[in-house]
Amino acid sequence: MADNSFSDGVPSDSLEAAKNASTSEKLTDQVMQNPQVLAALQERLDSVAHTPSSYIETLPTAVKRRINALKQLQVKCAHIEAKFYEEVHGLERKYAALYQPLFDKRREFVTGDVEPTDAESEWHSENEEEDKLAVSCFVDERTYVLFEYDEPILKHLQDIKVKFSEPGQPMSFVLEFHFEPNDYFTNSVLTKTYKMKSEPDKADPFSFEGPEIVDCDGCTIDWKKGKNVTVKTIKKKQKHKGRGTVRTIIKQVPNDSFFNFFNPLKASGDGESLDEDSEFTLASDFEIGHFFRERIVPRAVLYFTGEAIEDDDNFEEGEEGEEEDLEGDEEGEEEDDTDVNPKKEPSQPSECKQQ
Repeated sequence: MADNSFSDGVPSDSLEAAKNASTSEKLTDQVMQNPQVLAALQERLDSVAHTPSSYIETLPTAVKRRINALKQLQVKCAHIEAKFYEEVHGLERKYAALYQPLFDKRREFVTGDVEPTDAESEWHSENEEEDKLAVSCFVDERTYVLFEYDEPILKHLQDIKVKFSEPGQPMSFVLEFHFEPNDYFTNSVLTKTYKMKSEPDKADPFSFEGPEIVDCDGCTIDWKKGKNVTVKTIKKKQKHKGRGTVRTIIKQVPNDSFFNFFNPLKASGDGESLDEDSEFTLASDFEIGHFFRERIVPRAVLYFTGEAIEDDDNFEEGEEGEEEDLEGDEEGEEEDDTDVNPKKEPSQPSECKQQ
């Protein structure tokens, strides 16, 4: 039989219910203040919100058939959009030819081969300083990490050009870095080719958002003897485990340099996925290619004067990691190593010097 006793005029079962409710509220408050519980709850809600398939399955058969037909139409739209961007690429090629005479004249002014007339040099602005543009400033120090030993070479950079692929060829563009004769390499032009794709992915056609860079090729730099800044020579002392004798060997190892830009990481073409670091490196390289093509080359003078609007977040400079020691060979035990050409710290941003 139920206990219908009273306590101060309130039924005992009501008191018990009130106590249970109060305890429940306290437990709920404690749970909701737990970050791990909240994170798990949010993840669950997100998974529910982004899983429309359960809702689609509840629709009538006729509606699901219409949805499938609409998806087919969407794929066809994506293919038409891809053709649109191919024609845009053709327009870029057409207008690049119109820009070129202006860029050629710009190069003449930059190198000092031709001086502008009074009319050409007239410009009214708040800043009346008349600095001479140095082409080495085309390479923005916030885009790359430049090292002290890179700077003397880049002083010989005369121009950067963008060349688009010809009609009927796979979509691509080439960055051409033109150098005057110098003591570092024999190339007059260093090139970087970016290969593009403008077609929906067969596995995920709805992700198509326009042309994308899918791979890039560099070029071979014909370095003069002792001038290759992309490698450094180190001496290593090795001690033989058995005899105790010590020998010194000389090795060349990779060195950080702007000119590694012309020896890029290749996208995997054999179906194997790249590791996370390689994916990041490749994506950064693609962004740099776009940056040169769309902003630095067309608006070089504005980068020199500081008037160009930049999005620095796209090119964050990573922290330099510690250099790993090379392991000794099978014959001996590594004693120590000496850097014959010690790596210098990245150069600080400096003013562009007059050519």
